[in-house]
Amino acid sequence: MKKLIATIITSIMLMPCGYSFQCPKVFKCDIFNSDIRGVKSTLNSQVRYANKTNFDKFISTYDESYLNSDGFDLNTYSLLVKDLWETYDKIKYGIKINDIKFENDKAIVSLVETSYADIPISKEMNGILKSTANSVYILKKINGKWKVVSDCINDETTSMLYGDAMNLDISLTAPNNIEQGVEYTASLEFVPPKDTFAIASIAKDIVEYPQKQAQEVFRRLPDDNILERLFVSNTKNANEYIIASIGLTKADVKDLSIKLSLSGFGYKIIRVNVKQNKTEEGNNVKE
Repeated sequence: MKKLIATIITSIMLMPCGYSFQCPKVFKCDIFNSDIRGVKSTLNSQVRYANKTNFDKFISTYDESYLNSDGFDLNTYSLLVKDLWETYDKIKYGIKINDIKFENDKAIVSLVETSYADIPISKEMNGILKSTANSVYILKKINGKWKVVSDCINDETTSMLYGDAMNLDISLTAPNNIEQGVEYTASLEFVPPKDTFAIASIAKDIVEYPQKQAQEVFRRLPDDNILERLFVSNTKNANEYIIASIGLTKADVKDLSIKLSLSGFGYKIIRVNVKQNKTEEGNNVKE
């Protein structure tokens, strides 16, 4: 998801006024301020509609020409949103706008997107979903209204943690941007709770829809609490996800018998943006 809120843009607002010679300064400022308000209104509407899971209103903030940096058009993105909201309809979204720039007939908005949800799976085990992304949105004024025509995610981290895993300080690292066909290392590090046996896996998946199940190979967490894996970036002009899966178990010893019980599990996902071939980059946003 990608959405909105809060910006300090005084210096940008004043610049066009100081360099306008073809019309009165007040008129120029009013037009510029109106465009800023229009862009903010569109992005704020996205958050409001998303938090109400109002699908039709939410999709109406996008133009039919929409195409993002993952290659998703409006139809594909619509299906992705429907699937997400059918699975997690209690997610709360927010954004913070860091910068708005205008180039020709487009607005380029840099923002931070957040999402959060409580996802309990039983009376004994609660869970939380958290996501943060630094994104760039491209909007265009169409028939007097600002519409989103493209967006790209510069970096993104999502976690879904349950039980004791919610208290872990989990570090998952990989290159943020990389060329195609290049070897790279993904590294997972966390300290399991005392008297807990931890297993983990690191997998890679292409950003696509529908999303395929990543192949997991679980290993015991090494004594130094660091698990690493080598990957080679794809050559399919697609971005990638690095997915870390974690399992925590505790042993209950009674009458010379050992009973293992699941005390926590979860996933952490980060994005690796793979540089596309120049011949394929035309319509996708890379900021």
